[in-house]
Amino acid sequence: MRGEHRGLVYPAQRGAHIMYFVYILRSLKDYKYYIGCTSNLDRRVNEHNAGKTLSLRNRRPLEIVYYERYDNQTEAYKREKQIKSYKGGGSFRKLINGEVA
Repeated sequence: MRGEHRGLVYPAQRGAHIMYFVYILRSLKDYKYYIGCTSNLDRRVNEHNAGKTLSLRNRRPLEIVYYERYDNQTEAYKREKQIKSYKGGGSFRKLINGEVA
């Protein structure tokens, strides 16, 4: 896993700078991956593991294997779309194995 996601500080005040995260989860049940984007990584991973995402409910438990930080939502969603376009190929494997920055 690249980086450590626990204990990140999220801005609670209005007008504070919000970071966005593109993340990859792996199911410990079927070992398939899920790619998402959020402004609160801890909360979102907890929601996924609590079964609040219908498409992942039967694939729990999930672990975070990779994430990237972005200063704005547009860039984060653009990157999420790019990673999804890898479709689990060589570029995707390199990314989660830390071979591509």
